[in-house]
Amino acid sequence: MTETFRHSGEYHQQQSSAPVPPGGTQGAFPPPPAYAPEAPQAPGPARRRRAKGPLALLAAVAIAAAAVGGGTAYAVQTLTDRDGGSSATSTDVVPTSKKGTVSGVAEAVSPSIVEISASTGQGKSTGSGVITKSDGEIVTNNHVVSGATSIKVRTNDGKTYDAEVVGTDSKKDLALIQLKDASGLKPATLGNSDNVKVGDEVVAIGSPEGLTGTVTSGIVSALERDVTVSTDEGQQQPQNPDGGWPFEFGGQQFNGDTGSSKTTYKALQTDASLNPGNSGGALIDMNGNIIGINSAMYSPSSSSQGSGESASGSVGLGFAIPIDTVKDDLGKLRSGSKS
Repeated sequence: MTETFRHSGEYHQQQSSAPVPPGGTQGAFPPPPAYAPEAPQAPGPARRRRAKGPLALLAAVAIAAAAVGGGTAYAVQTLTDRDGGSSATSTDVVPTSKKGTVSGVAEAVSPSIVEISASTGQGKSTGSGVITKSDGEIVTNNHVVSGATSIKVRTNDGKTYDAEVVGTDSKKDLALIQLKDASGLKPATLGNSDNVKVGDEVVAIGSPEGLTGTVTSGIVSALERDVTVSTDEGQQQPQNPDGGWPFEFGGQQFNGDTGSSKTTYKALQTDASLNPGNSGGALIDMNGNIIGINSAMYSPSSSSQGSGESASGSVGLGFAIPIDTVKDDLGKLRSGSKS
């Protein structure tokens, strides 16, 4: 509400110099109205006098509280999918007492992140995923599940589920999978990546090297990076043992050969530590909203100089698919499209 309520007596009273009506007494005029006078209306029944002082203030507060309460209820309804389980969009997920802290983000969002183990004819690999519906709908990278003959998913509470692929989009490196016989899971809150700025603090949650629920933090270090990844099923699994998922940037290849069939997308760049297994996990803002799906990371391969030392690991160059891209693709993935 934009109205400003005033206590009785906040307006200066003026003494009248007009003649006193016969039989009357001279006194102060009532304070001027808080709003512009309305056009004259036909006489009607006598109106009750407006309460003054504390009673008027209490009435105003009650009206304001009712309006805020109604607005909150409406917001909750509009932010919740009518199918009874979809994630909301751009809210404060982290409790006020822990807002702006990595621990607060981790506590609020970790139950919405899962570990994905995919088996193919070439072997096994581990990735991550983000719960988007309470019945076990999960978004992840296409390269995590492409070509999989079986998929196992472990939730934050340690339960394990079988899963199947619903839809894939290799051009955007996205996939949607569905858990079997799952219910009551906590869906993540999908934010708005258009609002992300360079320097914003972020948190990454995933299962690097199979270490379930690992939390790292950093900042958004760049926007709209052109990242190129393979769309060849033969390139998908397993991930390069000497580094992360193979990708190209700036005309150079990282973490192995991307193959002949490839696609390029605009990515968020972050210095939050990402390693093999983080693929498909969440990049999160400090309010607990998912702003990206982690998809590629640069990991230098083992030394070629014969020193025996391995330089494998995160060096602060990670990339995530913006969540707005994911939201735009969800309808297609849910329809069962596999491309």
